[in-house]
Amino acid sequence: MKIAPTTSTSPIRFALPDIGEAEIAAVVEVLRSGWITTGPKTKEFEDAFGRAVGASHTVMVSSCTAALHLALEALGVRAGDEVILPTMTFASTAAVVVHLGATPVLVDVRASDHTIDPSAIEAAWTPRTRVVIPVHFGGLPCDMDEILSIARARDLRVVDDAAHCFPAKYRGRSVGTLADISCFSFYAIKTITTGEGGAAVTANEEWAARMRKMSLHGLSGAAWKRYLDGGRWYYEIEDPGYKYNMTDIQSALGLVQLQRAHELLDRRRHIAELYDAAFRKYEAFELPARLSDRDHAHHLYVLKLRPGVLRFGRDEFIAELARAGVGASVHFIPLHLHPYYRGRFGYEPDDFPTALQLYERSISLPIYSRMTGEEIDRVIEVVTGLAQSRA
Repeated sequence: MKIAPTTSTSPIRFALPDIGEAEIAAVVEVLRSGWITTGPKTKEFEDAFGRAVGASHTVMVSSCTAALHLALEALGVRAGDEVILPTMTFASTAAVVVHLGATPVLVDVRASDHTIDPSAIEAAWTPRTRVVIPVHFGGLPCDMDEILSIARARDLRVVDDAAHCFPAKYRGRSVGTLADISCFSFYAIKTITTGEGGAAVTANEEWAARMRKMSLHGLSGAAWKRYLDGGRWYYEIEDPGYKYNMTDIQSALGLVQLQRAHELLDRRRHIAELYDAAFRKYEAFELPARLSDRDHAHHLYVLKLRPGVLRFGRDEFIAELARAGVGASVHFIPLHLHPYYRGRFGYEPDDFPTALQLYERSISLPIYSRMTGEEIDRVIEVVTGLAQSRA
């Protein structure tokens, strides 16, 4: 692959949302409507997103964190329970377990794709285990058949953290139809965005009703309609719920983004293919996993440095990228390395050796649908240039 020379020196951001005039017009329309919080647009977005993933019930909420919290609460997770999840994830996956008074039981991941190691789930199980949370890393679905088989044999519920994983499929099935409850993110840099926002989807009507009620203060059903024409002012507080509802402003944005989802995904896929073609030529680099039975959402492009090939490590590589005007990040700092989890649960860095070594050599490169051809070429030039000059 021939990389065209570039002349631009403007910094390339690690990630940017892809917002067009149609999204802006949809938001303006809602602003002018007089109904800007949870209302008809949110219901419309719920229905459309549910159809997109093939889910029977969808609850739109303020974040994927909120969705995870509501999912575990709906499944009855409480103090004394244990929830198994990978150490290679973002803060919220474990924090919601702690908020419910339960214990997050961290486990290691597979070296091949950064996703939870099913054998580690079996090893971590105890009679107190209630739920497993697989995290679909970077947009690549976990090995859900193996995870579900283990969970069903142990009478465990599965709540998948699909924050990175719309739209993606596992063995022809949409993520969102595999687990008991699936939780998605519409954060600013996801494939589709509502700025902040998330969704919980399930085939279980009872869990959906519980999540919906608890997302809005625990009020009696359809209380949000009390200010619409024909709505009733009377409501009852049935449980001490949360303030996790999505607004119509966000939903208007989400509806347009949802219509563009496959266009946005195709652009991300194209960038990943260009990166793969360029970087596979270099011994220093290990490419992200590509599995034939899974359709990747390409939320992240995580390049790994092979140990001992370059004369410098991951941190210096990222610093050199920054000096060249290329934004980069690291996904993730494993939870067991953070002060809270070390202090509260006694984890040591070497407890999860695979996650530790993946963390120490991983670099997340820019991959977002707004990237121009020149920006893609420049990222490739800088990355390969470092490999050539520092080997």
